[in-house]
Amino acid sequence: MPEYYEKSMRALQLAGLSKSTQEAYTRSVTQLFNFYAKEPDLLSEEEVEDFFLHCIHERGWSKSTIRISHYGIRFYFQNVLKRNYPLFSYLKAGTERKLPCILSAEEVSRILQHVTTHHNYAFFHLVYSCGLRISEGANIQISDIDSDRMMLHIHRGKGAKDRYVPLPYEALQVLRSFWVTHNNPTFIFPARGRGNNKASTTDQPMPVSTPQGVFRKAKNTAGIKKRRVTVHTLRHRYATHLLEAGVSPRAVQSYMGHKSLETTMAYFHLTQKGSEKANQIINEVMKGVGRE
Repeated sequence: MPEYYEKSMRALQLAGLSKSTQEAYTRSVTQLFNFYAKEPDLLSEEEVEDFFLHCIHERGWSKSTIRISHYGIRFYFQNVLKRNYPLFSYLKAGTERKLPCILSAEEVSRILQHVTTHHNYAFFHLVYSCGLRISEGANIQISDIDSDRMMLHIHRGKGAKDRYVPLPYEALQVLRSFWVTHNNPTFIFPARGRGNNKASTTDQPMPVSTPQGVFRKAKNTAGIKKRRVTVHTLRHRYATHLLEAGVSPRAVQSYMGHKSLETTMAYFHLTQKGSEKANQIINEVMKGVGRE
């Protein structure tokens, strides 16, 4: 690996950032390196500015992509190279406020019915039943399951924070029926290996890339046409389902692992609770509007 790569990963690890953040930030530095084909420590502030302007105007990067690149490059220059360019204090990408796509319970059921492999079905069932991020689900261990209290212990979620979430009885039964197919001593979802014969002995969890393609194929086969439907959509559906059922927003915040209640409250925009009556009233108000 190039020297800058090793230095970046080392500093990010010492900062205690998650593995996914380490990879995203270092990837940003790699993009800068590839753009100029020279080590980042040889770049001037003006060259860094030109890189961001190129990404905004020529590559058409989204605000979220610019923001991640900004954070990654800023971290490297400030903490590895000890350069605090003024650029980093005024470069702003803003935040895109896009509401996530939400599936109905019937649509989720249709997708799961088209998942043909046992391990993927069990994985999607758990993610949906407990509102997990895909990486959290893949790393679940046997010791994380408290069947006496019917709780699931999530270790080092986003922001390296632990939390407990309720474990539905049906989800526990699905996990048990799947686990006996491999009996791995540590992981519920172990890596299966190239020949799908390593699950019982491996010391690694399943890669998070595995379920994505399976879910996409099942969604298409189920005839779901909504945009931006991914495995993460199951987590969104979990939050709206609980809010619609009357679960306290504070409880939902805890189960989702949200740092801010504001993040949880955003899901109220996606719920159907109370909207049925509002739609009825609107229909009555608008009745007769328009030409004869």
